[in-house]
Amino acid sequence: MNTLTWLCSSFCRLSVEAHTYYWIARPRWKLCACRNVLQETALHDAEVNSYRHSERKNRKRDGAYIDKDGVARTFDRKKISRKRGGAIKGRGWKYGSGFVDGVFPVLSPMAQDILEFVQKGTDVTNIWESLDKIPQAHDLWDDIVNVAVQLRLNRQWEPIITVCEWILYRSSFRPDIICYNLLIDAYGQKRQLNKAESIYMALLEAHCVPTEDTYALLLRAYCNSGQLHRAEGVISEMQKNGLPPTATVYNAYLDGLLKARCSEKAVEVYQRMKKERCRTNTETYTLMINVYGKAKQPMSSLKVFNEMKTIGCKPNICTYTALVNAFAREGLCEKAEEVFEEMQQAGHEPDVYAYNALMEAYSRAGLPQGASEIFSLMEHMGCEPDRASYNILVDAYGRAGLHQEAEAAFQELKQQGMRPTMKSHMLLLSAHAKSGNVARCEEVMAQLHKSGLRPDTFALNAMLNAYGRAGRLDDMERLLGAMERGGDDDAGGGAAPDTSTYNVLVNVYGRAGYLDRMEAAFRALAARGLAADVVTWTSRIGAYARKKEYGRCLEIFEEMVDAGCYPDAGTAKVLLAACSDERQVEQVTAIVRSMHKDAKTLFAL
Repeated sequence: MNTLTWLCSSFCRLSVEAHTYYWIARPRWKLCACRNVLQETALHDAEVNSYRHSERKNRKRDGAYIDKDGVARTFDRKKISRKRGGAIKGRGWKYGSGFVDGVFPVLSPMAQDILEFVQKGTDVTNIWESLDKIPQAHDLWDDIVNVAVQLRLNRQWEPIITVCEWILYRSSFRPDIICYNLLIDAYGQKRQLNKAESIYMALLEAHCVPTEDTYALLLRAYCNSGQLHRAEGVISEMQKNGLPPTATVYNAYLDGLLKARCSEKAVEVYQRMKKERCRTNTETYTLMINVYGKAKQPMSSLKVFNEMKTIGCKPNICTYTALVNAFAREGLCEKAEEVFEEMQQAGHEPDVYAYNALMEAYSRAGLPQGASEIFSLMEHMGCEPDRASYNILVDAYGRAGLHQEAEAAFQELKQQGMRPTMKSHMLLLSAHAKSGNVARCEEVMAQLHKSGLRPDTFALNAMLNAYGRAGRLDDMERLLGAMERGGDDDAGGGAAPDTSTYNVLVNVYGRAGYLDRMEAAFRALAARGLAADVVTWTSRIGAYARKKEYGRCLEIFEEMVDAGCYPDAGTAKVLLAACSDERQVEQVTAIVRSMHKDAKTLFAL
């Protein structure tokens, strides 16, 4: 067992002592505490010396790993290194998974020491100087690469940069594609695009051949930062180098567009894939089901699902869960249940994500008891609920106005040893805001601060709504002012207002009859560079509909259409509410019918 002792002295940073009762094929290196110096110490105890040369030579050195099903397995290091894709050096990892063939890094004692040392967050210079002291043999390369990939699995981007840049700039090793890909990935995750690009250029200058994973990581980095035009440049770069984009690359592109909520662009890329006869796979269809689902086009998601089965591509549990989610977002419980049952008939045992998706369907449909029953079923089937399960339950009760039940679900989350997140607090806030319990809302905000969490825009919007519903407009405006100042005081929390913030104001002022304040809030939206959505326009029309100002409602409706915002059923409802005679009702009915007749889906297949 490794015994790691960290000393608090200013001169002594790290001490690692290892008892060498295990067999090792090379001298054990020891990280010593004397001024961050790594000293070579050959540890030869009685047990190591007891092995004869022939015994060491013939000893089988089995490695261990966890396969994709979570089962512990062993493998012969020598054999797997000779398999195609078995060796780590020069290969890199498969995009979106852990390692080639699902084999995760098995850390040697030395690699474990290095990992712990780097994770402590010691100064970069000290880490580099310490690594410089280790003789740079072939075994060290394997250890360093394993450490870097383990850091990636832990999503620790800064230590990855430290380790890989040491390989690049300080070591005598020649970096291979895994090193460059790790750096591109780390810089992309940190949204440092210029550095990610510089690593790509260094890769080319070193005559290292980029892989499809390299381009996939670049695409994801650009999409995460909203640089879609630069993402298209990656596709052009591949084609210029004679590499047709594969499903791996396009899937990375679709994943980035999905996370950036660029639905139309994602559909365009999907159509391009089919036009170029790029072989789509299960991941491709799962991503597109998610794209249409998030764009509130569940029937388009279903079309993709059916198309997938038609060509013989087998859905996996992620595919079914994505389709359940697509129907859940629109509160279509029956359709979500059908897909859930089909998933089970296909031989897939529902996991916590599938159960959560079905719970969400009942929550969005305003059926909290249904969500509660699915929660109980999940527990009965031996599937342990996670934090998201409790959050959905809090939301389901909150949407139905059952604030006491929402509070009970929140408290149960804490009793299960889970720490409430910002979203947990926000959902509880919304539940109490809907019931008009402002005092409890303020208590939740105080708990949030006490937990060390800074309230985000969603939580502050819930608080704004609570003040507005209670008629405490002065408190609402005070909180808005703090948000607009960028959170210079504690009330603002550092969260900037978004479109939903001003939607709260437009709705509150409109319901209170303060039309001048409502129009000022609407203008402030554009002044901050934010676009009004269908909720903004509908709330504004609703304010005039309450006063039966039919002509003004039609004017705003025309502004809405001219602004490129497509009306929904709620818009038609408030227009009808503005009517005061049969002629106006007929006129609005004709507008609504023509609106649906001319409607064209943005996401046609």
